[in-house]
Amino acid sequence: MSQKESLLANPAPLGLMAFGMTTILLNLANAGLFGINSIIVAMGIFYGGLAQIIAGVMEFRKGNTFGTLAFTSFGAFWLTLVFIVISPVELPAATPTAWAAYLFIWGLFTLMMFFGTLKTNRALQTVFLSLAILFFLLTAAQFIPQLQLVAGIEGVFCGFSAFYLSLAEVINEAHNHVILPIGPIKAN
Repeated sequence: MSQKESLLANPAPLGLMAFGMTTILLNLANAGLFGINSIIVAMGIFYGGLAQIIAGVMEFRKGNTFGTLAFTSFGAFWLTLVFIVISPVELPAATPTAWAAYLFIWGLFTLMMFFGTLKTNRALQTVFLSLAILFFLLTAAQFIPQLQLVAGIEGVFCGFSAFYLSLAEVINEAHNHVILPIGPIKAN
């Protein structure tokens, strides 16, 4: 490894925090605390969307295929979600079936990505598994509206799991030892 490569910062805390904070806010709305508003839209575009894409590009630079795919894809998810919600284009409104298909395919992607976390730490596994569950709950909520509250609560948990992992990576690195545990898997 060259000296220049060793000086690259870890982009994962940025991507995780961007995902976590945006997910928490949207799922507070899903839980019924308030409606979709300009705060969520702005977070979706600039933090959930652009910041995660930047983290994905930084992961690419570090040679991390998983991080590149995850952050870039979920950054694009936030941008597409915001576009769907506020689109000025004269298109028919998304039906519950169309929303269900959109959410289901993201759930399927997330579940497949979860399998990519099985040799990583428990905290990252929690983020991906809880996100897959969230997408599947939101899919079902398109047809069973009572699940929206459950999805919102689960989504807040998911967002906080990413929030925690982001802070753990920053704090543990700053102190050069584990302050906030992430449950590393022991090598065989």
